[in-house]
Amino acid sequence: MQRLFSPRHIAVFGGASAAEAIRQCRALGFAGQIWPVHPTRSSVEGLAYYPNVAALPDAPDASFVAVPAAATVEVVRALAQRGSGGAICYASGFAEVGGEGIALQKALVEAAGDMALVGPNCYGMLNYLDGVALWPDQHGGQRVPRGVAIVTQSGNIGLNLTMQRRGLPLAYLITVGNKAGDSIEAIVQALLSDARVSAIGLHIEGLDDVAAFSNVALQALAQGVPLVALKAGSSALGAQTAMSHTSSLAGPDALYDALFARCGVARVREPVEMLETLKFLHVHGALLGRRIISASCSGGEASLMADLAQARGLEMPALPPAAYQRMHAVLGEKVTVANPLDYHTYIWGDRAALEECFAGLMDCRFDAHILVLDYPRLDRCSADSWGAAVDAFADAAAQAGPGTGATMVASLPEDLPEDIAHALLARGVAPMQGLADCIAAIAHAADMGAAHARLARTTPLAVLVPQPDAGPVRTLDEAAGKAALRAFGLPVPRGRVVAADGVLACAIDLGFPVVLKAVSDQLAHKTEAGGVALNLRDATALSEALARMAHLSERFLVEDMARDVVLELIVGVQRDAQFGLTLTLGAGGILVELLQDAATLLFPVARQDVLAALQSLKVWPLLTGFRGKPAGDVDALVDAVLAVAAYAQAHAAQLVELDVNPVLVLQQGRGVLAVDALIRLKTL
Repeated sequence: MQRLFSPRHIAVFGGASAAEAIRQCRALGFAGQIWPVHPTRSSVEGLAYYPNVAALPDAPDASFVAVPAAATVEVVRALAQRGSGGAICYASGFAEVGGEGIALQKALVEAAGDMALVGPNCYGMLNYLDGVALWPDQHGGQRVPRGVAIVTQSGNIGLNLTMQRRGLPLAYLITVGNKAGDSIEAIVQALLSDARVSAIGLHIEGLDDVAAFSNVALQALAQGVPLVALKAGSSALGAQTAMSHTSSLAGPDALYDALFARCGVARVREPVEMLETLKFLHVHGALLGRRIISASCSGGEASLMADLAQARGLEMPALPPAAYQRMHAVLGEKVTVANPLDYHTYIWGDRAALEECFAGLMDCRFDAHILVLDYPRLDRCSADSWGAAVDAFADAAAQAGPGTGATMVASLPEDLPEDIAHALLARGVAPMQGLADCIAAIAHAADMGAAHARLARTTPLAVLVPQPDAGPVRTLDEAAGKAALRAFGLPVPRGRVVAADGVLACAIDLGFPVVLKAVSDQLAHKTEAGGVALNLRDATALSEALARMAHLSERFLVEDMARDVVLELIVGVQRDAQFGLTLTLGAGGILVELLQDAATLLFPVARQDVLAALQSLKVWPLLTGFRGKPAGDVDALVDAVLAVAAYAQAHAAQLVELDVNPVLVLQQGRGVLAVDALIRLKTL
């Protein structure tokens, strides 16, 4: 793949599209040899055609194959047999059209063998580091010595991204189309071997191997090459009929969120956010913390920055005394020195005063120091005095040394001219466009820093073992489910399953108050069916409850009524076609779907993962003693979640889905109780 991406020589196959690739390579200054191939034509762009692969002077490192689909297979086969480095397959008409196209794509992969293959149905590849354009069209990039790589499944999105006017240096733009050959993970792996790549952006419609992706993502995190993912669409869940509450909380998008969070990949929602995040990461990489300060000559801008920072979980701390004194000395009594800083316009145009003010800003030694500055439109206005502020900020950042996270942002994207953005990049300042996207990029960089800090404790995903197509799915009744989980360490209430005539004796033996439940493997949701009665304090209440649910079952579960409950949670496991078993934690009880307060984890699950997931929930404060209320037994809760995870892993070949809802978290020191359980297993 390195031969394909950084070739010494290139072969192009086809007519007009191949000719355009030659022109684009020349425009970028490709220094190697270019060999056009066509069975009947004589020359193109001043180069003589070779009639076939066998006639080429050598096995080409890279080939751009722009011939019809069926012919593409034969060209790729000949290239592979010749020992070529790899091929970009431009033609459509493969698996994306279904039918015979699926078989044709399979034949293409078989023809390629071990040769690198990108596509088919892809637009091509641009290498702006070495001047390679295996590309059938114009594009907006230029040669750079270092920059970000972008891998996209969409050719048109890739083309659009080359046209950006945001100063972002593009090192590679690679479109993968159908991903029939080398996967996105393999392409990222190859890009990680090029030290000139500062960050990698990914436009993903779907991943074929999430375990492989987790491996390469963690490698990128370890190397300090940030990954930014624009994930579109969603993966399909398995075909089973979902009976659990968990399935309503952990859809496909939540699983991708869990994957990216685990591996330190920044998840963005649209192309502009991806470009701005890549730009910040290109300049500064991951951040060690979340502390920022902003300066602007407007109170309105300062307020906007504060609001946006708070919404993204960034901190704007009070100024350290030395920084405060330095800025106060230059700004005077009329300016309130604070974070965010409105430095007014008293020193506007005063180059020395501006630099002293910004030097004080850098003295904060926070994780990012931001100047908000919008240029006037240059076709109607003059920007002569803006240069003093830009130079002062860049010089102050340079004097402060590395690690300032120095950033200049225009509140409106169009208010930062492209030449100014390039100049700031050259001086180590991130030139950002749009307040919200700037703050989002900084938050992503801080998240990556946190992911890097926990890297030693992070494991890649387990390789997916598909569940065999065995017998029918069976549902364990509540008592059987609880017994199975109790064997793995999950605490459940004292109780017994009895016939109707044994209910009273069992309740007397346990001691009132008690809980009565109908027991049946056909009752997935007993509360809705009237099969649950709580807090029965005497024989009369018990008898009346038994009469109400007698039609539901001939077996009944009598249990202790839990006391001192702090919170109800759900712990669930479901199976996804791509991710395998996944674990979800959330606010539980009867309001699961209404609250939608949940976090999803991927296997294998570690103790610190469970604790972090719990802390991310909106109900977490209730576990820590909200407004003077008793705190919950968090340690016991984590133990309970790990017990459920252990059961799931031990039954991975059979488990379809599992709900423990609710898990009652008792007061600190009193443990937890799993008071309901639904387990569905495939019969092997």
